[in-house]
Amino acid sequence: MNTYRIAVTGGSGKLGRAVVEELTAHGHEVVNLDIQAPRTPQGPHTRVDLTDYGQVVGALAGIDDRHSGLDAVVHLAAIPAPGIAPNAAIFANNLTASYNVFAAARVAGIKRIVWASSETVLGLPFDVPPPYLPVDEEYPARPESTYSLGKHLEEQMVAQFCRWDPELTAVGLRFSNVMEPGDYAAFPAFDSDPRKRIWNLWGYIDARDGAQAVRLALDYERPGTEVFVIANADTVMSRPSAELAAEYFPDTPVKRPLEGTETLLSIDKARRLLGYTPRHAWRDQLGG
Repeated sequence: MNTYRIAVTGGSGKLGRAVVEELTAHGHEVVNLDIQAPRTPQGPHTRVDLTDYGQVVGALAGIDDRHSGLDAVVHLAAIPAPGIAPNAAIFANNLTASYNVFAAARVAGIKRIVWASSETVLGLPFDVPPPYLPVDEEYPARPESTYSLGKHLEEQMVAQFCRWDPELTAVGLRFSNVMEPGDYAAFPAFDSDPRKRIWNLWGYIDARDGAQAVRLALDYERPGTEVFVIANADTVMSRPSAELAAEYFPDTPVKRPLEGTETLLSIDKARRLLGYTPRHAWRDQLGG
């Protein structure tokens, strides 16, 4: 296993906390770059405004008492969903922060980037049905919100950074709706009305499994950019996935037989190329 000196942007957030814990537990040196301090200390933290390019360059090049150079950047920081701020504010914040991180990493000579893309580029909230089920990385992005448009443009932007630097490896993780164990008590109630979660095909990602995907992506060796859907192996529902697909997406082709409550956000590519295996199903956390 390789060990790296890693900056995690947004390390104080819901997914970020799990990522910092996972990487530290596996022997990596981690510094959290976030405008907010973590709720509980997890290691080195430096306050950085990612919309300020000068601060980002300084943060990645070296920070006294934190690091003197980095091997990798994990970029998670963003306004995390539509509606939290006006559309233009989300676009300006997220695209500016991402450009600054990618550009500053290039200046700092960092050749390994993992960043948070989003399931939203698959077409959420699926008011227009997807082209097929399970959805995967093979069809063109279908952003339906300004937030999602930003994520789509980030993927396009990273591809150009990789074209400029053939040695750069950049992995985008299209995370599903991030959950922590305390969130799972609400899941059984979804069975009463599947439409409450139809917007993302009843998917979710446990923060700890999201962190596992980040760790595995850091060891992905192929130069260039690659994107992966990252979800848990099951849905939030108790009903079989084939039954849900037939009832709510009757005209949508199903590419292969669906087994039990398996996810409709395909993680086959992540399993195959990253070795990703979700370990934290919500039913197990509730003892069911």
